[in-house]
Amino acid sequence: MRSERNQVFGRAPVALILPAVAAVVLLVVPPLAIAVRAPWSSLPEHLTSPAALTALRLTLETTLATTAICLFVGVPLAWILARVTFVGRRLLRALVTLPLVLPPVVGGVALLLAFGSNGVLGRYLDQAFGITLPFTTAGVVVAQTFVALPFLVISCEGAFRASDARYDDAAATLGASRWVTFRRVTVPLALPGIVSGAVLCWARALGEFGATITFNGSFPGTTRTMPSFIYYQLQTDLDSAIALSLLMIVVSVAILVLLRERWLHGITP
Repeated sequence: MRSERNQVFGRAPVALILPAVAAVVLLVVPPLAIAVRAPWSSLPEHLTSPAALTALRLTLETTLATTAICLFVGVPLAWILARVTFVGRRLLRALVTLPLVLPPVVGGVALLLAFGSNGVLGRYLDQAFGITLPFTTAGVVVAQTFVALPFLVISCEGAFRASDARYDDAAATLGASRWVTFRRVTVPLALPGIVSGAVLCWARALGEFGATITFNGSFPGTTRTMPSFIYYQLQTDLDSAIALSLLMIVVSVAILVLLRERWLHGITP
């Protein structure tokens, strides 16, 4: 099939090859530049420094907490968007996905106005429960959840829509409640999409910087996650920033490899 296709279309025109090459250069050269410039001889020293390990520990703790929260609230929301018809569903979907296109700094400002000590909700949290979110580790989780949740919701909603609702109907006719049907039928059918959404959610939380630093600042051991630590090191220790950036690239590539079957299956001839 491939040889026949090549015979029909012939050689690719230069007018398409040149822009494609430019795109490859733009996307591939910067990560390769980090690998070329990386201080390989001192790489273990930079990756295992106390400050780097502290930032890495905080990043893992907050991103795992963020992913758990997103699964807890995002899967039900995705099911409602996929299976329940109600007035304003399109508007709700647009609002849920808004953080995908919102500038990160604007997201941080929005979080401050919502959950700050004088914010729309923050003032009541402070007065009623003594909870203050900005510039705390909990605030980091809130910021990461704000930017990462849409990735989970979109993936799960697509999975719920793709799964055959007739299986839910069959379970209901056998006497299963809506909750039992959701746990025993709906979720297992949509599980690949849920897992993919969770991985994407975790990856987005891992790389979150703008909203987090605007909402929480960058305090070692409290709010300084790996992206903000890399930004800090970029101003003080270039080799350390490069080494840590290389680590983030390796993790990102690992995530793409993990999801390759879901993303690439069916588009490769």
